[in-house]
Amino acid sequence: MSKAVISSTGLWTPKNSISNDELVASYNQWANNWNQTHQAKIDAGDALPKPMSSSEFIEKASGIKSRFVVSKEPILDPDIMAPRIPERADSEISLLAEMAVAAAKQALATAGRAAKDVDAVLVACSNLQRAYPAISIEVQDALGTSGFGFDMNVACSSATFGISTAASMIHSGQARSVLVCSPEICSGHLNFRDRDSHFIFGDVATAVLVEAQSMAPDGAFDIVDAVLKTQFSNNIRNNFGFLNRAAPEEVGADDKLFVQEGRKVFREVVPLVAAMIREQLDGQGIAPSAIKRLWLHQANLSMNNLIAKKVMGESVSTEIAPVILDEYANTSSAGSIIAFHKSHADFTTGDKGLICSFGAGYSAGSIVVEKR
Repeated sequence: MSKAVISSTGLWTPKNSISNDELVASYNQWANNWNQTHQAKIDAGDALPKPMSSSEFIEKASGIKSRFVVSKEPILDPDIMAPRIPERADSEISLLAEMAVAAAKQALATAGRAAKDVDAVLVACSNLQRAYPAISIEVQDALGTSGFGFDMNVACSSATFGISTAASMIHSGQARSVLVCSPEICSGHLNFRDRDSHFIFGDVATAVLVEAQSMAPDGAFDIVDAVLKTQFSNNIRNNFGFLNRAAPEEVGADDKLFVQEGRKVFREVVPLVAAMIREQLDGQGIAPSAIKRLWLHQANLSMNNLIAKKVMGESVSTEIAPVILDEYANTSSAGSIIAFHKSHADFTTGDKGLICSFGAGYSAGSIVVEKR
C-alpha cells in the first residue's frame, strides 16, 4: 500500500476586497430605504424594521474584517446587493474552472510538477457552477492532465474530504498524483440583505497536490491519518437547486441562499469537532502537545478559539491556531487550506499539524500531517 503526502498547495485570490465599513454602508442604506418604503406596515405592526449593521458588530460576532470577492461593485449597490458575473460561452472556460486552474498551476509549480504528472483532478467545493459536465473534467482539460476527474460537495468540509479521497486513491494504487481543487464563489449564495449573515463569506480558490510518498518532493508533509464525520442537521442550509424551477412560486425565497441557525451551530459543532479531533489523536497515540499547529476551518474566530482550547487543554495563540478569516472571511472549504498554505514554512522534519474543516451537513474532516 502506497502512503500519501501533501506535496504542495496553491492559492488564487480575487483582486477585489470589501471592507466591513464598505459592506455596512451598503447594507444600512438598503435597510433605511426598506424601512422608509414599508413605514406604514412597520407602524401598524405588520412588519418589523430591518436592523442596522456595524463594523463593530461584525468583528465581534465573527472576527472578520474584510473579504475578497470576484464581483465587488454590484454587491455594494443597494439596488443589487449580489455579485454580477456574466455567463460565458460554452467554448470559454468557466469561472469556477478558471479559478481552480490558477490555484492548481501554483501548486504544480511549487512541487516542480508538470500537468502530465497528474493522474486525477478532484474539484471539491461547496457550490458547483453547473450540474454537468463536471468542473473537474474541465480543469483536467485546461491543465492537460491525464487520467480522470470528478466533482464532490461536502460543503465546508469538501477540501478535507477531497484530500482523504485522494489519499485513498494513492493507497489503493489507483493514482500516484491527485490535484484537489476548491474554487469557492461563496458570495454567490450569500444574502447580503440579511444583517446576521451579510458579512460572512468571501471568494477564493485553493489547490492541494496529494501524491505517493515515493515521489514526494522536498518540503512535503506525510498524511498520517484522516478522519471524516457527517451528522445530519438543518441548521446550515441552502435549498437552491435544479428542482426549484418545478416550484417557481418559491424561487426567490430566502432559503434559496445561505441560511443558518448560528447559535445552534456553535453549540453543536464545537463539541462534535473537538471530540472528533481528540479521539483521532488518541487513536494515533499523539499527545495534543505534540501538535505544532491547528489549521482550522475559518468560519468564526470564537468557534475556532474554543475548539482549539478543548483540543489543546488551554487557550492557544494564533501561532498555534492561525487566523486568516479576518482578511478572507469564511471561504467555506478553502479556509483551512489557506491557513495551511500561509503558515507551514517554519515546520521542520517530524513536526506535526492538523488540518480540520467543518460545516453544513453537519460534516467534519480532520487530517493529521507530519513534515518529512
